Parts: sequence; C-alpha cells; structure tokens
Amino acid sequence: MDDPTLTVLVLLGLAAVTAGFVDAVVGGGGLIQLPALLVGLPHAAPIEILATNKLASICGTTVSSATYYRRIRPDPRTFLPMMVVAFAGSFTGAAVASQIPRSAFEPIVLVALVVVGAYVLLKPTMGEATALRYAGHQHLAAALGVGFVIGFYDGALGPGTGSFLVFALVGLLGYSFLEASAKARLANWATNLGALALFVPQGGVLWKVGLVMGGCNLVGGYVGARVAVSRGARFVRGFFIVVVGAFVVRIGGDVAGLW
Repeated sequence: MDDPTLTVLVLLGLAAVTAGFVDAVVGGGGLIQLPALLVGLPHAAPIEILATNKLASICGTTVSSATYYRRIRPDPRTFLPMMVVAFAGSFTGAAVASQIPRSAFEPIVLVALVVVGAYVLLKPTMGEATALRYAGHQHLAAALGVGFVIGFYDGALGPGTGSFLVFALVGLLGYSFLEASAKARLANWATNLGALALFVPQGGVLWKVGLVMGGCNLVGGYVGARVAVSRGARFVRGFFIVVVGAFVVRIGGDVAGLW
C-alpha cells in the first residue's frame, strides 16, 4: 500500500487523540479510530486496518492504565488474572478475525449498546460507589468470564470493547464507574497486546501510520485518564451515557444505510 499523504496522517492523528481520550474515560475509542482508518486508508487490507488500530490503541491504553493504576490502585487479585484471560481471548479472536465479516457484528453491537445505555440511564445510582455482588471464587470467576468473552470480541473486531468492559464490571460485578474504568483499561491493554501478538508476525501492521496514531492516542489517553480520575464516578457515568448514545446513532446509521 502507498504511504498516506500528510493531510491523511494529520486527520488520522486527530481521530487518534479523540479516540484515546474517549477510551481512557469510558472505553470505545475504537468506534472512532477504526472507521477513521477505513476512510483514510481505503486500499489497505482488513488485517492491516485491524493491526494498525491495535498498535495505536495499545499506546493510549499503556499510559492511561499506568495513570489509573497510580491513582486508583485497583486490586491486583482481580485485574491480573483478568488481564491474562483477556490476552488469551483476544489472541483467539484475532486468529478468527479474517473469517468474520464486519457486517455480522454491527447489528449485534448496536443492540448491545442500546441495552447497555438504557440500563445505565434508568439506574441513576448504579456505579456511584463500589458494592461488589460476588465474593471470593465467584467474583474471580465472573471477572475471568468477562475478560475472556470481551477479549475474544476485541481480537475479532474490537469497537466498543472498553465500554463493554466498563459496563460488565459495573453491572455484573458491582464496581463503581471509576474503579471499573481502571480495571477496564488494564484488561484492554492486555487485549490489544494479545491481538498484536498474532498480527505483528503476520506483517499486518502499517508501522508509519500506527506509530503516528499511537503517539496521538497516547496524548489523548493521558489527558482522558487524568480528567476521569479528577472528576470522579459521576463524570465517568455521564460521559459513558453520552458516548454510548453517540455510538448508537453512528452504528444505527450504518445498519440502516443512512451513511
């Protein structure tokens, strides 16, 4: 594939900054970054788009994960095993990514986002404080299940992964939005690494584009994590609802053929 023009690189960089910020706060930056890559690199192969998106994303999740870890100090007894199974799920999903058409995912993602958004909107106190629903082995089993299933989805396609992780940790396990965002970033870092472990040896990464976008995603991720930590769970919840609503409109338009 020919190198993109400077204008295309700049526009992809702006998309990556925005995606990094959104991803750090509530997840779902891939729903901004992946379509930008598809539009900006129309002649790239699907595996090149997916792999380059993962390279850019892991830069942002690295810095946002580190920021959350320093300031929130999530329990490693939950997030470390979750990261391991998320890595395995993502690697497995990446292995079958080329076999699954994107058109098969969009209706499923749209329904899931509508359900998630409506559930959070109708439960205004959900996620304000941590109130764990399970203890001991049950808690760990639920976290591992979330990590593997959503990790598989991220490896296979990925848009919305962070948002789904946040919602699952809040709605299923009972974390606050802020603590869920911290664990979600760490798990999302592992899913990005799992996919790259398969894509890099296959030569799928467009390094020039990926590194430019990665630097921009890193800036967005750093700013987003600091804003989320300083503003607290209420801000994250409100931002979550706005972002999920925007994604419903965008993906719903795709499914309906409006754009």
